[in-house]
Amino acid sequence: MAHRSFGKWLLLIGASRGLGFALAEDYLERGWRVVATERGTARSKLHELAKTCEGRLEIETVDITHPDQVAELRARLASRKFDMLFVNAGVKNDDRETIADVSTDEFVRVMVTNALSPMRVIETLHDLVVPNGTIGVMSSGQGSVANNTNGHYEVYRGSKAALNMFMRSFAARHADDSRTLLLMAPGWVRTDMGGPEARLSIEESIPNLANTIDAQSGKAGLQYLDYLGRQVPW
Repeated sequence: MAHRSFGKWLLLIGASRGLGFALAEDYLERGWRVVATERGTARSKLHELAKTCEGRLEIETVDITHPDQVAELRARLASRKFDMLFVNAGVKNDDRETIADVSTDEFVRVMVTNALSPMRVIETLHDLVVPNGTIGVMSSGQGSVANNTNGHYEVYRGSKAALNMFMRSFAARHADDSRTLLLMAPGWVRTDMGGPEARLSIEESIPNLANTIDAQSGKAGLQYLDYLGRQVPW
């Protein structure tokens, strides 16, 4: 059962479609106020959603692969405080490519989008989160080194494993921080990126993922959890 929390603020990075959009919808249903970002200027589903929630959804534009745009977002939000910052960003390369096949440009694109840019966002925006708040980022179960027994999707796996390592470094550098830090694995979900063969629907993943996030509120330190609250091995 979702816990309704009226008046809380979520800053959600990457919410124009897929899992990010579903998270925006879910937290609005829980009574939160949401500042959600989209990458481009074309109207996304967020604009239609904004018409239905009585001013509780604000939309910002930022491409997190451009540090200047992240800095500009930070400046626009400088006077604000949020109960949660959640970064949802992800791309993948051709599933059939191994590390031997992938071009340098494609490798860089995946790593910059999935690992470097989310951490730049957290480094830039984390002080907007209240001392007892939550900082989360969408990882993947495929980022688990221990669970990699088949070698598939290795460029994507590598980018999420790098993200996990960078988040552990962030946590180590902020060891005295009282905020909750989360790496979330949503499961294999039927989205444009997950594909039609994925095991879970958005409705099976996102409400459970949000319940898991909310259940960790007030627990300082970093956890790597799946959408059902189970620890994922590093």
